[in-house]
Amino acid sequence: MNLFGLGTPEIILILFVLLLFFGKDKLPGLAKSIGQSFKELKSSFSDGSKDKDSGKKS
Repeated sequence: MNLFGLGTPEIILILFVLLLFFGKDKLPGLAKSIGQSFKELKSSFSDGSKDKDSGKKS
């Protein structure tokens, strides 16, 4: 597995440090908020490209 140039051991270490830092109770909420942020960012980019495309057609 190679994600952003990180191998499996590095990803496991990062997840372990996050678990130690935030605790097991706060990790699901943190993951949910990160997911919502990515969803909003993706929709913003798609809305921007729609506006840009509609501007070219006018």
